[in-house]
Amino acid sequence: MTLDDNYDDDEDAELHGGSATRAPRYEAEDVSPTSEKELRGWYSCGLAAEIFAVCGVGSFSPILLEQLAREAGVLRDDGKTPCVPQQQQDAAPVTRLASLAVRTVFETASSSLRRDADDAKSQCVVRPFGRDIATPSFAMYTFSLAVFTQALVLISFSPVADYGTYRKRLLLTFAFVGSGATMAMILVSPGIYLIGSLLTIVGVVCLGSTFVLLNSYLPLLAANHPQVRAKPREDTGVYLETKSSTSPALKLSTQISSRGVGLGYAAAVSTQVLSIGLLVLLKKAHFVAESTPLRFVLLFGGICWFTLTLPGATWLRNRPGPPLRAIEPWKSKLPVAIQHMTFAWKSVWTTVRTAAKLRQTWVFLIAWFLLSDAIATVSGTAILFARTELHMDTIPIALLSITSIGSGLAGAFAWPKISKRYGLETKQTIIACMLLMEIIPFYGMLGFVPFIKSLGFLGLQQIWEIYPLGFIHGFVMGGLSSYCRAFYGEIIPPGSEAAFYALYAITDKGSSAVGPAIVGVLIDNAGSIRPAFIFLAVLIALPIPLVYMVDMRKGREDAIALSQHAGYSGIEPIRMEEYDRVEEYDVGTGLLRRDEAEDVAR
Repeated sequence: MTLDDNYDDDEDAELHGGSATRAPRYEAEDVSPTSEKELRGWYSCGLAAEIFAVCGVGSFSPILLEQLAREAGVLRDDGKTPCVPQQQQDAAPVTRLASLAVRTVFETASSSLRRDADDAKSQCVVRPFGRDIATPSFAMYTFSLAVFTQALVLISFSPVADYGTYRKRLLLTFAFVGSGATMAMILVSPGIYLIGSLLTIVGVVCLGSTFVLLNSYLPLLAANHPQVRAKPREDTGVYLETKSSTSPALKLSTQISSRGVGLGYAAAVSTQVLSIGLLVLLKKAHFVAESTPLRFVLLFGGICWFTLTLPGATWLRNRPGPPLRAIEPWKSKLPVAIQHMTFAWKSVWTTVRTAAKLRQTWVFLIAWFLLSDAIATVSGTAILFARTELHMDTIPIALLSITSIGSGLAGAFAWPKISKRYGLETKQTIIACMLLMEIIPFYGMLGFVPFIKSLGFLGLQQIWEIYPLGFIHGFVMGGLSSYCRAFYGEIIPPGSEAAFYALYAITDKGSSAVGPAIVGVLIDNAGSIRPAFIFLAVLIALPIPLVYMVDMRKGREDAIALSQHAGYSGIEPIRMEEYDRVEEYDVGTGLLRRDEAEDVAR
């Protein structure tokens, strides 16, 4: 059995009740009931990616990049003195490692070196392109470039994932390439720290692409689940809407999404605990460079990502899209990759045009653009603030990550109960999460108040203060991660999952390149990260009224009407050559014709 073969689990699906309740929308569409094994495969791939997202991108990768740059850098004031003096090999016995771990929770002896290197006159810099770049800024610029590259990659491949068996193939390809790049970090030394930056970019790009493809599975898994009881419209296979403002598919997708996020956080916490144990054991185990234990930790994370993807390769069904036909003869002479890339960019451009005519969808995308930039910048800023302003060492920062993901686990399971207890709709839950997140920048801004600053604590002046904020951040993200993607899935045209979730991720990652870059510039020029809290407070506040404006029921009705009007809900496949017709400018994966979409949207 190949990786792309459907797992023979129809019998398992029947055991869990029901069969397909709608007709196929196109030839070869897989409308078989979603089975427990397929859900486990989806969860497993999500666990694998979440581990690297939290343990890699969320904690150890930025620290490793900064440390590699620091070990290769010099002090700004003279341009010659190494930031990290040549260290002698340490042969301290293993019995001292436990006491070392306890001490580093608060502050290690190396903190004094970092404090000296980061002050205004002796900042640690590298010169990769002939320009001084502070080592914390180097990490921020790397991630900013990574998410920008990720947006370009998503544009190039995601619409194609709606066709044939590309969805599963691309999911596995990105997962295995990303895990391989992460494991390859073990080979990076300070002398080739730029290679580490490149591998990090590859890993981040693959991670984001993996999440997009997993998200594109979510509406399909929910729509085909036996629990979803809805009658199909005549000759279309599109579900009739229920009287409730929240459809059965949305409720189920929210449950699946919340459970996936919760399990992902649980796996990330477990892996983070093991990583800290590994870090403690390697901290003084005869390694000259402080970056070496961090590289072993990323190797471990890459192995976890690779291994946990394997069940998904076996249990996930293909869930193929409509056939991808050949384009016009004169273009068929181009390489297939160029044909598909051209198709993808045209598809995304038309998806943008169509989304602009779905008012509820584009309003939410604008809100998501602002919110995701704030989320990404909060995470990166917190790590650098802890590293440079509070002078925290690696293990305390890892413990901060555990605090955040532990509360995220609690939030993923608590928010559905909170929503049910207080009768909150999905939109209201998202707004509640954003209001709670505002606590973080406002608390950091207290450090500007003179009398609070004179106290020596409050306003993020002491190490212990960052841990409660980490708890709030994780708890909020446990709700936002699941509710935002499930809410968005209800206001996009059926059959366009990969293309529209690509737009969702492009909005996410495109904006996420802005905030970290601004913070990097602040570090290089102002020498302080604290002004970023004002920037974050505004970013978090701006999307709140936009989310409030979104009418989910109207957005869902408009999206279904658009899809039906294009004829995609019928049997005819979508053709690539339709992109080249002036008189019939159809959008791929069931989006609307250019000339008729506006009337339907009205």
